[in-house]
Amino acid sequence: MTPEERAEFAAEIAAAIRIRSTDTGLSEEEQRWVKLAIQAEVQRIEFRKKVIEKTLTSLIWSGVVALGYMILGWATNHGYKP
Repeated sequence: MTPEERAEFAAEIAAAIRIRSTDTGLSEEEQRWVKLAIQAEVQRIEFRKKVIEKTLTSLIWSGVVALGYMILGWATNHGYKP
């Protein structure tokens, strides 16, 4: 790379940085909307986690109850009288 190309490259980089540094950020209303959207997404994720947790817990308990009925059925068929 020649010195002229290097200087031109540096000038292009500096121009790109200046353009980027003058970009405006989000307005207050946009920032508030983004925060609310993030909060809503966090709530949805927490809700999904809780639903999954409750579903798995219910499946485990229904398995325990079914196993109990199976044992009771086996016991009554083999001479146990409740």
